[in-house]
Amino acid sequence: MKQTYPLEIGFLVLVIVVSLVGFSSLYGGDTGGPNGYQYLHIITNLAWLALLLCQLVLISQRRFQRHRTIGTAIFVAGPILLASLTLLTVHSAAKDAVLGRPDVLVVQNVMFTLQIALLVFLAFALRRNRKVHGALLLGTALMFLVIALFFSFIAYVPRYQIEGPETFYRFGEAAQMSALIGGIIGLLFFLKDWRSGWPWIMVTAFVFLDGYLQVTVDQAGRTVSLTQTVASIGRLRAFALGLIGFLALLGVAWRVGAPKRAKRVVDRI
Repeated sequence: MKQTYPLEIGFLVLVIVVSLVGFSSLYGGDTGGPNGYQYLHIITNLAWLALLLCQLVLISQRRFQRHRTIGTAIFVAGPILLASLTLLTVHSAAKDAVLGRPDVLVVQNVMFTLQIALLVFLAFALRRNRKVHGALLLGTALMFLVIALFFSFIAYVPRYQIEGPETFYRFGEAAQMSALIGGIIGLLFFLKDWRSGWPWIMVTAFVFLDGYLQVTVDQAGRTVSLTQTVASIGRLRAFALGLIGFLALLGVAWRVGAPKRAKRVVDRI
């Protein structure tokens, strides 16, 4: 029976739409629009989501050879995506570090980058299990959805908009609601295929773990020092480390996930 993956395709379309809504908030207010770092982030995120959607459509059409051919684009898209995430994390911290104040999203930014890297690494190390491979890659889209929901809420939903110091608590409420929605979606996809759906539970755990760690760091009074530490990496170095480091990790993942026969041939050579 031909599998068309309507839920998965619909999910990716939803993530792309919500991401566009979230990114559109950068054009409002007094910010003057996205800066160069944010434009790079927008382009790489949307390109990644479009790549996932394209691959899923090809699988639903049983065009497996085309799927494998386009899949090699991960060796370009993956490192660039991680490099842009690393760059934006350092850039965000650097802006606040200069003023001696904490970056309120520093924990989420750092953890998000590391978790996306882990998901993509595992996806290619375990690519012979197609269901797990797909769940891991779609898990990255769920993480992007949670972030996009957060920015959409604080920009366009009156209940979550910050109108002054007395309403700053709404920032946390928006984060909690976006995490809750992401957690429900992750749980539903896990229940849909619980035998191979463990990546969805892992991603759901990531979402709530990041919030817990941010609160813990804040209560310990470590947010400012963490902000300064992240900022000290430097923007150019952050981009280079993300690009080269993740390209090396993908090479390891490809080697780990190679068929055993291919490994023996390589060993003989």
